[in-house]
Amino acid sequence: MTRPITDLATLEALYGEPGAPSLAKEVPQLTPGYRALIEASPFFVLATSGPGGLDASPRGDGPGFVRVADERTLLIPDRRGNNRIDSLRNVLADPRVGLLFLVPGVNETLRVNGRAVIDADPALCESFAVDGKPPKSVLAVTVESVFFQCARALLRSRLWDPAVQVPRASLPSTGALLAEASAGREGGEAYERSLAERIPKTLY
Repeated sequence: MTRPITDLATLEALYGEPGAPSLAKEVPQLTPGYRALIEASPFFVLATSGPGGLDASPRGDGPGFVRVADERTLLIPDRRGNNRIDSLRNVLADPRVGLLFLVPGVNETLRVNGRAVIDADPALCESFAVDGKPPKSVLAVTVESVFFQCARALLRSRLWDPAVQVPRASLPSTGALLAEASAGREGGEAYERSLAERIPKTLY
């Protein structure tokens, strides 16, 4: 038997009231502490929504790759990828975005909600160049709310604990995953070899 919850009153009765600190930590702009977390982060997940559905995309580079322009504005270079541009397609249709920042070794995460625009200004893109290679565009996010998430999820998962790291070879390879998903049309060992050679040359 299932007991689906279909109304807000039932849901709130099940969980109870949030604690005062859980509400007080959410603010409409970046505090100095929140800014420090973003500038120390080499990785975040970008959530978007559009006509084709939802998307959660990993984004990473050296710490500070997300530029804090001011307390309400983040600038994010769109580094090279697979050219699916799912996130960017969504932003064109619906500018609302959610960002979840992680800092290696830190169990608290930082959540940012806001609205984004895609900026392809050459001077702006050039300011994010690495090895002489600028991104094709920069995502400019206007912050609407920001707050830190407590450490429980990362403590339960032991995400930063080397003792629980999974050997990559114990799971299907990228070539095997692609071959399985495409019914053998793509992937395999040749794909794995070319990917291993291609990725270091196409990071930027």
